[in-house]
Amino acid sequence: MSSRPEPRAHFSMIRGFQLADFFTLANAACGVAAVLMAMRYLGNRAVGDLLVAAAFGPAAFAFDVLDGRIARWRRTSSALGRELDSLADVISFGVAPATLAFACGMTGAWDAVILVYFVCCGVSRLARYNVTAESLSGESGKVKYFEGTPIPTSVLLTALLAWAVWQGRIGSQLVGGAWTLLGADLHPFALLFALSGTLMISKTLRIPKL
Repeated sequence: MSSRPEPRAHFSMIRGFQLADFFTLANAACGVAAVLMAMRYLGNRAVGDLLVAAAFGPAAFAFDVLDGRIARWRRTSSALGRELDSLADVISFGVAPATLAFACGMTGAWDAVILVYFVCCGVSRLARYNVTAESLSGESGKVKYFEGTPIPTSVLLTALLAWAVWQGRIGSQLVGGAWTLLGADLHPFALLFALSGTLMISKTLRIPKL
């Protein structure tokens, strides 16, 4: 028989959150909203839902930038905040763009493989960053550079998808058309997700952190 957690424990957890963490949660909320709107489009085929889904991408990016700046301003950076940020980023800049791409017409078998690869690369990129953050930071305690592109750069893919939606180039009219390889469909547009994922996990590409 499972025991129910004490209410006091819940209040303790809430008190443990910092102001920046609520902006991180807003980032995650935007990612979930984008996924839901993309799924809604698949049910009603209302193009406006795809545009709303895409709009949540830059909104999530804005919250992602703000949570870091607020944490530094208030000097409240913590391991909890870093983990929370990574979980939110997986949703907003990994799962959400992949879901939007699928809703826009990247539904072939090869597309699915690439989109799964893209999300897995994002997860791996964030996990690697979390375990190497201390070793990459100098005496200032701040990470000086990223190994591989940060996962929020996928907001550029979301912008491209929004453009395709606006132009009516989705579904059977998806930009780039479709190829058939070994009996399965591949949309060339999906290769941009493969490129993005590969750049994320690159260890030779170093990008200064501003």
